Amino acid sequence: MSPLDRRSFLTRSGLLLGAGAVGGVGALVHERNQADAAPAEPAQPSGAEQWSVSRGELADRVPFSVEGHQAGILNPAPAQATFAALDSFAPDRTVLREALKALGVRARELTVGGATALLETDAPPADSGILGPVNEPDALTVTIAFGASLFDERYGLSPQRPKELVKMPAFPVDDLDPDQTHGDVLLQICAHQRDTVTHTLRELLRTVRGSFQLRWNIDGFSGAQRGPSPHNNPRNLFAFRDGTANPPSDDAGLMNELVWVGPGEPAWAEGGTYQVVRIIRQHVEFWDRVGLNEQQNMIGRLRSTGAPLGGTDEFEDPRYDLDPDGKRIPLDAHIRLANPRTPQTAGQRFLRRGFNYTRGFDDAGQLDQGLVFVAFNQSPERQFATVQERLNEEPMIDYITPVGGGYFFVPPGVEGGAEWVGSGLFAA
Repeated sequence: MSPLDRRSFLTRSGLLLGAGAVGGVGALVHERNQADAAPAEPAQPSGAEQWSVSRGELADRVPFSVEGHQAGILNPAPAQATFAALDSFAPDRTVLREALKALGVRARELTVGGATALLETDAPPADSGILGPVNEPDALTVTIAFGASLFDERYGLSPQRPKELVKMPAFPVDDLDPDQTHGDVLLQICAHQRDTVTHTLRELLRTVRGSFQLRWNIDGFSGAQRGPSPHNNPRNLFAFRDGTANPPSDDAGLMNELVWVGPGEPAWAEGGTYQVVRIIRQHVEFWDRVGLNEQQNMIGRLRSTGAPLGGTDEFEDPRYDLDPDGKRIPLDAHIRLANPRTPQTAGQRFLRRGFNYTRGFDDAGQLDQGLVFVAFNQSPERQFATVQERLNEEPMIDYITPVGGGYFFVPPGVEGGAEWVGSGLFAA
């Protein structure tokens, strides 16, 4: 290598490594000069200790249903998720019923975990085996929901359709891709580890291969818990904390007001909830060229702490009543439009459970990253759609594009026996 080439290589390497290069080379020099004086570094965890931490997470088990509701709604969201929308090609109602039953039974088995079944060595294995001979629970939840199209003329289910279950409309800010939108059935699969989620999707698709096929799917993840307290929310890919104003999921009375449906819906649906999923692309490269003050004014919060502008703590009340003209928090800031915090808008809140996503880049070489927005609500019209209408004119719409998702209905949970998710739909 010529001196010039070598100099160019080192220059490029230094630019790429940045502070990492300084830390690496500098640390070596410092170590040599201070070896005798430096105290011994704490020992790194041994392989067995690292294994025990992982084993603790893998042993986490979430009940398939809790107090008549499916899991994956109220329990804390783990790090990994997959959303998979399926289309049915079952030829008749009977085949559809058996496929949904098999789906529900297998989903429950996977959340419980256990040793995989052993068959004859020349038979196809009963399990893909990608988790080894034992499927650990790993906080796995499988939430099964139905789309409006399942209630069309094919299976005679239209009289049982939940009253607000329609195909998700296109809002003014949307650019919906039909290949990423709607579906007969939605699977929301969540767990601590990505391989658990991958294994679960594979097993469920194998279970219903003769009756359902994938329409679209997307993988999601939650940001790591980076504090400063265990209660702080993780950040989205715009770097702001996400979910701060969520209603508390442990308030059963509030969940009955905002999440669970009751009388007025078909009897089989009572205790379920409407699920809104929105695949929202965030134009991160465009966003990264915007000044920090402008970003914060669009959101209404400090990026560093998550506190409302003028505040110091993420969970501090923004006190819009003390700022009626928007001098502190602009009147069109996201947090102000999403949750005005008035008695009139209190019933419009919903329970959010979103995940970040990243899936490479588009044909123009731009990063395809964003948010899998998930909202559970009692009434999409009263709650999600009303809030979305307020957000249609927020400044942040220049930096996002909703491209997919759908409206779905999550049936109530089941406690076992002869019941399975959606079994009440066929009891009438």
